[in-house]
Amino acid sequence: MAKVTIAFAVLLIALGLAGFLGTGSQHHTALIPTWFGLALGFFGFLAISPDEARRKLFMHVNVTIGLLGFLGAGGRAAFSFANSSSTGKPMDMIAVGSQLAMAGLLGLYVLLCVRSFIAARRTGKV
Repeated sequence: MAKVTIAFAVLLIALGLAGFLGTGSQHHTALIPTWFGLALGFFGFLAISPDEARRKLFMHVNVTIGLLGFLGAGGRAAFSFANSSSTGKPMDMIAVGSQLAMAGLLGLYVLLCVRSFIAARRTGKV
């Protein structure tokens, strides 16, 4: 699962850089997925370990980062939709698209982690 974490980290870093460059490098908040990607990548590399306790610790750290990122990005996108409909102002579609993409990636990542944790528990690799 650590290698899957690194793959998701690369996707998040690419998403953040694409959003930042897509906005003309003006909006630094577009780099938020990049920071989550860097955190996942860092702890993903630490989770590549023969020590089972260390691997479990860092994978739990990663799933926590993923869950917080999913909730933050999804909540921010929902807030943008609600704010746009109540005020009538148009949404920043690049920002909302990036938030939805980040929420989708991290939601899928958390789901995969939970499935992996359940499978490990069932097979007795705990």
